[in-house]
Amino acid sequence: MSNQLNKLPMIDDNQESTCRPDEQNTASFEDTGSANWITGQLETNAGPVYQVAAVLDRKDLTGSIKARLGLGRMDYIIPPGLYAVGNPEPTSPVLVSANYKLSFDQLRRELAGLNLWILVLDTKGINVWCAAGKGSFSTAELMRMVDATSLGEIVSHRTLILPQLAAPGVSAHAMRKESGFKVVYGPVRAADIPEFLSGNNKAEPEMRHPSFTLPDRLILAPIELVAMLKPALGLIGLFFLLNMAALLADKSPIIFISLLRQSLMDFAPFFAAILIGIVLVPALLPYIPGRALAWKGWVLGVLWVLVYTVLITTSAGWLQTAAYYLAIPAITAFLGMNFTGSTTYTSLSGVVKEMSFALPAIILSASLGLIGLIAGYFI
Repeated sequence: MSNQLNKLPMIDDNQESTCRPDEQNTASFEDTGSANWITGQLETNAGPVYQVAAVLDRKDLTGSIKARLGLGRMDYIIPPGLYAVGNPEPTSPVLVSANYKLSFDQLRRELAGLNLWILVLDTKGINVWCAAGKGSFSTAELMRMVDATSLGEIVSHRTLILPQLAAPGVSAHAMRKESGFKVVYGPVRAADIPEFLSGNNKAEPEMRHPSFTLPDRLILAPIELVAMLKPALGLIGLFFLLNMAALLADKSPIIFISLLRQSLMDFAPFFAAILIGIVLVPALLPYIPGRALAWKGWVLGVLWVLVYTVLITTSAGWLQTAAYYLAIPAITAFLGMNFTGSTTYTSLSGVVKEMSFALPAIILSASLGLIGLIAGYFI
C-alpha cells in the first residue's frame, strides 16, 4: 500500500453518517431473493449469483431518506456476498463494497449499462471508510469473502477493485501473497467508476482527491439533528423543573403555560447552539481559522454567546452569563468535533489526538456551565 493511500482524507464517497463506535450489525443471505433490488439470478461455475438493479426504486429512495435521518440506521444493511450487475462474464471486473445498504446503493446506481461483479463484505453495517478504520473492511474479511463466494471459480482474472477509502484497512501486499488476488484502488467517488473502468483501471488525479463542497459538508446535518432530539428534550425538561423549583422556593403561583414558555425561552440559546454546531460549523468549515474541529465549534459558540448576551438578552446576571460562556461553546465544540469522521480536514491520528485533549475540556466546561446555570435559578 502506498504512503499516499495511507494518508487518505476522512471522507467517504458514500458518506452518510459520522463514524460511531456502536455502529455494528450483520445480515443473513436468507430471503435476499425477495428484496426489491434483486432482479434475477445468474448461473456461474460456483452456483447462482443474485443480479441487482442499477436503478434505485421508490423503496430504495425512501430507505435512503430514513437512513440519513437516523431512522432504522442500524438495520439498513444487505447480506454480504457476491452480486452481479447486468450480465457479467468471467472476465468482468469485480468491485468490492460494504454491506451498509446506503453505500451499496450509491455504488450500484452508478453502474447502469455495465456488466460486472460486486463483492460485498460483512462490515457490520458500517460504511467503507469507517469500516476500514474500525477493522471490519479488512484484509482478513476480504480474503474470507473471496473464499466464501468461490470467487476464484467464477472469474478468470485475479483483480479486485476496492474503494480508495478502504486503503487504511486492507494490505494489498498481503492480499496478493495470501490469496493471489491483486488489489486495485478505484476512484474516491462512485460516479467516476465508469470512466475509471473504461480507462483500463486508471484513475485520473482529480479522481483521487475528494471535493468537499457545501452540500457534502451539510449532508450529515439531518441525522445529527435527529440524534439531538432526546438531549434537547431532556434539557427543556431540566429548565422546566428548575423554573418550577424556583417558583416553589419563592412561593409564587405555578401556571403551566407560563412555566413552559419560560422553559422554552431558557432553552432558546442552547437550541441555537445545537444548530450552530450541526449546521453552521460544517457550512463555514473552510473559513473558520484553525484545524481542530472542536476549536472551530468553540469559536462559533463563543461568538454566539457574545451576540446573545450583548444584543439579545441584557437581563442575565454575571453567574448566568458565565454559565453561558462555559456551557454553550462546549456544546458547539462537541458537535463540531463529532464531524471529524466525515471531513477531509483531519486524519485518523488527528482525530485521536484532538479527542484526547478536547473531550476532557468539553466535559469540564459543560459541567461547570451546568452547575452555574442551576445555581443561577436560586441565587
